[in-house]
Amino acid sequence: MKYAIVIPDGAADLPIDELGGKTPLAAADIPNMDWIAANGKCGTVRNVPAEMPCGSDVAIMSVLGYDPKKYYSGRAPLEAAARGLKIEPDEWVFRCNLVTIIDGIMEDHSAGNISSEESAALIEELNRILANDQLRFYPGVSYRNLMTFAGKADVTTTPPHDILGEPVAPHLPKGHGGDIFATLIDRSEVILTDAEINRVRRDLGENPATHIWLWGQGRMPQLPKFAERFGITSAASISAVDLVRGLSKLIGWDHIEIPGATGFVDTNYAGKGAAAVEALVDHDLVFVHVEAPDEAGHQADVSGKVHAVEQIDRHIVGPLLEYLRGLNDWRILVLPDHPTPCSLRTHTSEPVPFALAGKRIESVIQRTFTEDSATASDLHIANGWELMEFFLKVR
Repeated sequence: MKYAIVIPDGAADLPIDELGGKTPLAAADIPNMDWIAANGKCGTVRNVPAEMPCGSDVAIMSVLGYDPKKYYSGRAPLEAAARGLKIEPDEWVFRCNLVTIIDGIMEDHSAGNISSEESAALIEELNRILANDQLRFYPGVSYRNLMTFAGKADVTTTPPHDILGEPVAPHLPKGHGGDIFATLIDRSEVILTDAEINRVRRDLGENPATHIWLWGQGRMPQLPKFAERFGITSAASISAVDLVRGLSKLIGWDHIEIPGATGFVDTNYAGKGAAAVEALVDHDLVFVHVEAPDEAGHQADVSGKVHAVEQIDRHIVGPLLEYLRGLNDWRILVLPDHPTPCSLRTHTSEPVPFALAGKRIESVIQRTFTEDSATASDLHIANGWELMEFFLKVR
């Protein structure tokens, strides 16, 4: 049996006036996702438990078949695992976004989608001035960087994408050691403001990286291997974001890097699709994650979100479906991890639509791949981590 899972991150949404009251999924031309919904099973799944933070880390952990209430310890440790960082038992890992804060307002959680090269240079400067025996910064992909901290960090933090357009002061780190991290955010402004990279970005009309923002902290989790849980010994993931790379490493999957995969709407969709098909030659399962719809949702870019969903359908789901339908034993699953409504510009924890098709999965009522169709079905999974077993084992 060959299995494929495609995650259009944050693709679920609310009705949008600009789209005639449709959601991006309903407005998009997605014949391949619609085929899966019509010829297989369609339903909803809640990947984010109500009492947990509504992020892709929690949601994707659920999609992979791991109960986040049992295994989740924070987003940043997953990204540290992706980068192969050696994290000591007494160390905490924080996500360290480069952000744009203007007059105390969180204007942009990504500093204008700053490039990895620019970000790395700014992180190097922060290390030169701020790093010590207790803390250090590590560059990542675009605005997504890390900081390690040796000591107690019993603090409450807020994801920057949850407070777009809001004052940041009420959301600075709080709790034991909160003043340390709030001070680091303040000091970063002095360092970053005069950086040559930011002067150039301002001249070009691009958002500068005015501050760091610390959040998503935790210690390294211990996850059982996927093969131990589900008996599938050969699996691979494809994604441009470190949290997926990290989860893949922790559960024993291979990870395939794709040239031109950016984590934004300009990502290499066709490259991901071709690599996913190739991966199924020597892997039993391939997991393809695409960040683009989520980023469009955060930017309130309705047309960009529709475009991203259509590109995923055409260049990733389409080639996978064509390949799989030439086999005898196969299954495919498509679902967002969580909604990222354009009107809210942040994640929500509502159930998302899913569709699966393949061997021994029979259609009852032909549906399209939309939020309304999924809600109208009689298949609703309350605990997202149970969907993986259903997908793999359903008879």
